[in-house]
Amino acid sequence: MLEAEDRKQGDDVSEDHAVGGIAADRLRSIIERIERLEEERKALASDIKDIYAEAKSAGFEVKVIRQIIRIRKQEPADVEEQETLLDIYRRALGM
Repeated sequence: MLEAEDRKQGDDVSEDHAVGGIAADRLRSIIERIERLEEERKALASDIKDIYAEAKSAGFEVKVIRQIIRIRKQEPADVEEQETLLDIYRRALGM
């Protein structure tokens, strides 16, 4: 399949097959894209950390905010089931 793609690209076939039939340019492109996304992820993580710091300085409890975010990602039925079980366990322990 790579050979057919190489033929479509023209005369660069010899450059694409640098080592052992691996399309070096394609591999390099994939790796560079992953590296760019990793950098973006790092920047986003830093932004999120800054927002948590902002929330903390505004008097909000960061642990609770993290819990709310985790809950909002779940399906409503799953949240309801967990809350019901938590309530049952608390009552069983006299809490």
